[in-house]
Order: sequence, then C-alpha cells, then structure tokens
Amino acid sequence: IWNNHEQGIETWALPPCNKYLCPVLPTCILIPVTAVCLVLLVLGVGGNVLTVIVTSCSQELRNTTSLYLGSLAVSDLLMLLLGLPMDLYRLWRFQPWVLGTVLCCVWHWSSEACAYCSILHLTALTAERYLAICFPLRAKVLVTQQRVKALLVVLWAVALLSAAPYLFLTGVKQAGNFSSDDDFSRECGPTLYAQQTGLLDTMLWVTTSYFILPFFCLYILHGLIARELLCVGKARLGVASYRNHQQTVLILVLAFLICWLPFHVGRIMYINPKNYRMMLFSQYFNVFALQLFYLSATINPILYNLVSKKYREALYKLLVTKKRPERASTITRETAVSGIR
Repeated sequence: IWNNHEQGIETWALPPCNKYLCPVLPTCILIPVTAVCLVLLVLGVGGNVLTVIVTSCSQELRNTTSLYLGSLAVSDLLMLLLGLPMDLYRLWRFQPWVLGTVLCCVWHWSSEACAYCSILHLTALTAERYLAICFPLRAKVLVTQQRVKALLVVLWAVALLSAAPYLFLTGVKQAGNFSSDDDFSRECGPTLYAQQTGLLDTMLWVTTSYFILPFFCLYILHGLIARELLCVGKARLGVASYRNHQQTVLILVLAFLICWLPFHVGRIMYINPKNYRMMLFSQYFNVFALQLFYLSATINPILYNLVSKKYREALYKLLVTKKRPERASTITRETAVSGIR
C-alpha cells in the first residue's frame, strides 16, 4: 500500500484520507463488504450464543460431543467479537492507528489464537466421530467427559501458545518512508524486526500448517468413516441414510476448504508481493477472503448443531417449553382471582 523501496513495491493511490476516515479500498466496495460483515457478526454471535446456552443447559445433550461443540462455539464467538470489529475498523481507517501498541498486539494474537483453536476443535471433533463409528467399544472406554474436558484445555493452551509470537512480531510502526514525527502514518502491523529476521515468514508457515494438516485429517477421517459405513453399516442404516451421511461429509469438508483456503492464500500474496499489480490484487482478494474467514465462525453452529435433530429438540424445549409453565401459572392465578370475585 505504501512505498517500500526495499521490497520494490510501487506506490499506488488510495482513496483520500482525512482525520476521520482513511479507507483501504474505494468506498463503493467497502460499503457492501461492511454490510456483509455486519450480517455475519449478528448471525454468528446469535448462533454461537445459542449453542453455548443449549449445550450447557440441556440435559439431553450432556455428552462429549456437546463439550466439543460448546467449546467450539466459545472460540468462534471470541473470533467474531474480538476480530471482526477491529478488521472493519482497519478497512475504514487503516491509518493512523490510535488504539495503542498493546491493543494492536493483543488483537493480532487473539485473532490467530481463536482461529487456531477453532481448527483444532473441528479436527478433534472429527477424530471423536471416527472413534465412535469405527471403534464404538473402544470409544466408550477412551472417550469420557473428564478426558474430553482435559483435551479441550490442552487444545486451548496449544492455540494460545502457538499464536503467542504475534505478541512480539506485531506493533505500531511508521508506514513506508514517512518521518517518525508523522503521527498520521502510524499503523498496526508486523514490525520491521519480524520482517527482517524472517520470523514473520516462519509464523506464516505455522499458520498455513494449521490449515493443511487439519484439512488432510478431516479428509482422511471422514473417508474412513464413510468406508466403515459402506462396509458395515450400510445394510443397517439403509441406502438413504448412507447417502445423507456422504452428503454431510462433503459439505463439511468443502465448507472448511472454501472458508479457510482463500484466507491463507491471501496472506501469502500480501506478505510476499512480487510487483505493484500483485499488491493491488492482494488487497481486493484479502477483503473477499476476510468475509469467508468469518463465515466459517458463522456457519459452524448450522453445520454442527442445527442439522442435528437432538439439538433442534433441545433448543425447542429450552425456548418454548419453559414459557408454557409461566403462561399456565399466569392463567391459574387469573382464574383464581376471577373465582374469588
């Protein structure tokens, strides 16, 4: 975006900036992008909050799968609440950064950690389904609520520690060759130390591995599950149920690929631009990838919860059944008062 002679990036014109707005792309593009992101924020927060409430309050869903889904919902909820508003802020005002160095570092760290955590949860949940379907007897012994709770703590710890380097590799810096006295050019991003030492490229590969390895795990485990159902469970479940499972597997894998692949491709292009055109293209591509990135946190409650009949029944019972006793008691009181009169 700025003139960087060391990397050979040419200067390209941005929309005009003032003390209130400094958009990274033309306003005609940012307005619909902002509208889409706000819709994702509302739907994602609503869906994940419902998931947390239902999985924690419903007696019918007190199982290990619900533990994964509840923790996954918390991770997605944090990713939406901590990351999306800040990304929208930077789209409309990427310079100057006035929120301080601490918030800049914590924002990058928390966004990465929540993304890592969501991916680890999806992988662990798929592994549990593989054990439950392919090795049901062994799964009853190995997969207990206490062990799952311990595993969830480990997943959160691994995600938080894996993203910890971003606390030191990001900060507030002067953009391009501007003077250090020019406060308007201050922006939040990777530090010069991170770029010059190659640590930023190292963390880029760490982030990419968080996509490649889980994707192959999901693909392989779902394939093994489908083969098991084909060999053993097809006669018991029926052709229709088997085909429904195949469609579900395809949707889950494709959703993971579509939501996460553009995000990682866009990062690689942005950090390693070859020329002016690549830099310009990466700006537009990353805005598109940003929406898919947060779409993953929005559709997870739909893919992993609402498609479940048990979850829908628990949600209906929680939202509807509790209102009926209150209404019945109100009618009883009114009838009693009428009788006295």
